[in-house]
Amino acid sequence: MRGATLLAKTRIDPFIIGILATVGVACVLPARGQGAGIASVVSTVGVGALFFLYGARLSTAEAMAGLRHWRLHLAILASTFVLFPALGLVTKLLPSALLSPALVAGVIFLCALPSTVNSSIAFTSIARGNVAAAICAASFSSIIGIVLTPLLVGLLLNTAGSGFSWHAVTSIVLQLLVPFVAGQVLRPWIGGWITARKKVLGRADRSVILIIVYTAFSEGVAAGIWHQLSWLSLIVLLAVNVALFFAVLGVLKFATRRLGFAREDRIAIIFAGSKKSLASGLPMATVLFPAHSVGLIVLPLMLFHQAQLMICAVLARRWGAEVKDRELAPAAA
Repeated sequence: MRGATLLAKTRIDPFIIGILATVGVACVLPARGQGAGIASVVSTVGVGALFFLYGARLSTAEAMAGLRHWRLHLAILASTFVLFPALGLVTKLLPSALLSPALVAGVIFLCALPSTVNSSIAFTSIARGNVAAAICAASFSSIIGIVLTPLLVGLLLNTAGSGFSWHAVTSIVLQLLVPFVAGQVLRPWIGGWITARKKVLGRADRSVILIIVYTAFSEGVAAGIWHQLSWLSLIVLLAVNVALFFAVLGVLKFATRRLGFAREDRIAIIFAGSKKSLASGLPMATVLFPAHSVGLIVLPLMLFHQAQLMICAVLARRWGAEVKDRELAPAAA
């Protein structure tokens, strides 16, 4: 009780504390061998369960409305595959003493990746955004990215060996779309029960994100890539990643207001349009780049992934609390 009061007084988000604690656990006790396999399975099952709950909660009419929202989808795709790569090319101007060519290539690679699906949807839900549209848009981005990302990487970095993975398409369909459709099918029987228990879905959002953080950070620790760089390089790289994220965030906040999007749609665009997928990036890197350089190539993506989760956790909780306060204001009056 006293701990909760202290957090309230200092305005520290307990969810951020949970993320930082999860990162710390992953550094000290990363999932390795069989443990890594178990963590991966738990993450996969958790994401599938999360999308099943989304499908059960959303009405079919809401889901179809999200699918038809072409302006929202276009905004997210433009941010993911146009704005990000354009900003990523700016890193080529940095001196190699600050950012090596391999790390510059890694930044450009992360800028060409599709949006991450699961955390984008979870944060949109926490912030009370348009979840139906975000599900469709982020999933669509992931599927398109399987083809578009290798083409962009080849164009921007002149790499060879890019390829198309039907396995990745199958994974997206089985892990995301199938559970969502199953939830839609079962909605007439369980939809009311799920909707009446929003706290269950809220806890599921946060739990899945923590599992993603642990699994992703464990992979980096297990790979040993943190010992290949100096502290200066890591600091510069982290600064570039944070600057990149806030640049995209600023453009999206300004553009979505000027284009007249509703609040729920702006939230979906901001979260889905500002993220990059670690789950898609790691296997793509092994296909697009030589094996000896993959470790450094994916480092910018791994750091960006952690930064985007932590920053978006703060934003999602803040925006969700604003809606809750407005809902409670009439009752208090």
